[in-house]
Amino acid sequence: MAGNRKTKRRLQFIRQKFPKKMQKKLVLVYMITILAFVSLVLKATYINAAEGDKYTKVVLNQQQYDSRTIPFKRGDIVDVNGTKLATSERVYNIILDAKVLLYGKEKQVDKAKKQTIEALNTCFGIEKETVYTALEERPESRYIVLKKGATYDQSKQFETLLKDKDNYGSVKGIWMEEDYVRNYPYGTLACDVIGFTASGNVGNGGLEASYNNILNGTDGREYGYLDETSSVEKIVKEATDGQTLVTSLDLNVQSIVEKNILEFNEEYKDGPNETGLGSKNTAVMIMRPNTGEIIAMASYPNYDLNNPRDLSAYFTEEELTAMSDKTRIEELNKLWRNFCVSDTFEPGSTFKPFTVACGLENGTLNGSETYVCNGSLQVTDRDISCFNRNVHGTQNLKKAIANSCNVALMHIGASIGAEEFTKYQHVFGFGEYTGIDVPGEGNTSGLLHEADKIVPADLATNSFGQNFNVTMVQLASGFCSLINGGNYYEPHFVKQIKDANGNVVENRNPVLVKRTISEETSRQVKEYMLATVEEGSAKIGKIEGYDIGGKTGTAEKHPRNEGKNLVSFIAYAPQENPEIVVYVVIDEPNVENQANSNLAVSLTKKIMEEAFPYMNITKSQ
Repeated sequence: MAGNRKTKRRLQFIRQKFPKKMQKKLVLVYMITILAFVSLVLKATYINAAEGDKYTKVVLNQQQYDSRTIPFKRGDIVDVNGTKLATSERVYNIILDAKVLLYGKEKQVDKAKKQTIEALNTCFGIEKETVYTALEERPESRYIVLKKGATYDQSKQFETLLKDKDNYGSVKGIWMEEDYVRNYPYGTLACDVIGFTASGNVGNGGLEASYNNILNGTDGREYGYLDETSSVEKIVKEATDGQTLVTSLDLNVQSIVEKNILEFNEEYKDGPNETGLGSKNTAVMIMRPNTGEIIAMASYPNYDLNNPRDLSAYFTEEELTAMSDKTRIEELNKLWRNFCVSDTFEPGSTFKPFTVACGLENGTLNGSETYVCNGSLQVTDRDISCFNRNVHGTQNLKKAIANSCNVALMHIGASIGAEEFTKYQHVFGFGEYTGIDVPGEGNTSGLLHEADKIVPADLATNSFGQNFNVTMVQLASGFCSLINGGNYYEPHFVKQIKDANGNVVENRNPVLVKRTISEETSRQVKEYMLATVEEGSAKIGKIEGYDIGGKTGTAEKHPRNEGKNLVSFIAYAPQENPEIVVYVVIDEPNVENQANSNLAVSLTKKIMEEAFPYMNITKSQ
């Protein structure tokens, strides 16, 4: 009604102001304009009702999506020389927009499907059935992941293919979502130290877990619409990439260690225990005694970081098929466990230098003492045997260490007394966490005797390294303080943290935790350990041109008298101002007589012979 009144008023205005002839023309023009406007409104209403979905699809096909996530790149883990041990590579997830691909007339759709499916198969190896199934089951879906982890080269091939308008001009409904995948260029190398990532950039074990928050960045976001020419405005919040860990690991030294560990296991894999391995565990650590930096750490069995759940190297296909989920998880956890950090064991005779150092440091010993070994020692109601049951005879401190005489050490332990002995165990870091920067450090706090509860027999056996437990990283860290003048440094891997552009964000300097002994005590104990290699229980470990000191160890495992032993050797070089410590542990070697520390000495020697020239370890004068 209101519209009719407005029209009448406008016509009345025209009649008053213009001549009749002109009035007729103006009225005609006005009426035509009104009719045209009404026609347009009706047409728009019809299009929206009948074909609106068509135009919506066309717009979506041209402009794609109004926002997307821009993934961050997880930071690298590199060795001391900058070699990448863990990195993230850009990949692409291939996404299908089924709604766009299926829009159009039948012939157009058929042509588009044929060309699109052919392009996907050619560039990405996606099977035709995969695409047809997706289109049939989810025809309205705008986001179907056809393939994850397509490479950069594959993406460029796809882009090149689309330029062929004659054969692939109808390809549509496909876009590539950027992503990153974690890659470990050296497979099994340093797997215990590095760890791996699960979905969502979550570190699992090793440095990947310890430094997860530093390695991870923050996703970015892109808002707005993008047409084919990218001319439409958009808002981009860039991703913040993760930071890089520069470690003390040396790829070349780590490779030398792992090669020799593998060769040992190959040599002894056909032994009596029928496991196909050279030992239950074979583990090696190499440290710098004056900084606490760990240059190499490895154990065997190991696993491939790029395929960490693969057990096929250690079980047959039949065994894996029959394996329950629970058993599989247990086996994987054993494989992923870092023996050097997590496992506890009795150290055996590698602990003897600590006992002597304690006696020298607190004044119980002065270096002139002698003891008589008759093959065993009666301690209260127990007869405790010496390592050498053939009798060592008279032993001074140097010979007691060099010949690994249990009887001499039991006399020394008794003279020190329970209170001082247990005190110095903690001074050297036993029974305490070292603070190493990888997860899973073994807890030994409840595996040492307390001063008021230790009995004479326990003190006797403790003095030569039995009836209490340590970890490899504990013993190696304490040993470094024995030979460097008494400085206990926190063991660690990470030296620096850098941002994505290579700028240093943080320097991780060596952390001096405490003083353990004096320089004079350190000098005396080193003299005894040099004799161990020169003329004692580790003389097969001598290497021409190098002054090497060290101590062997043999620990009989529980239950006793079953022939199961853990043998070890910890060595350093050179004698003056030691630059390196090498610690080897072989748990239950696959041989008839497991109580043979020469197995550990021989493996240590092979590693040192290869590593020392590369590391420029100072030779003897």
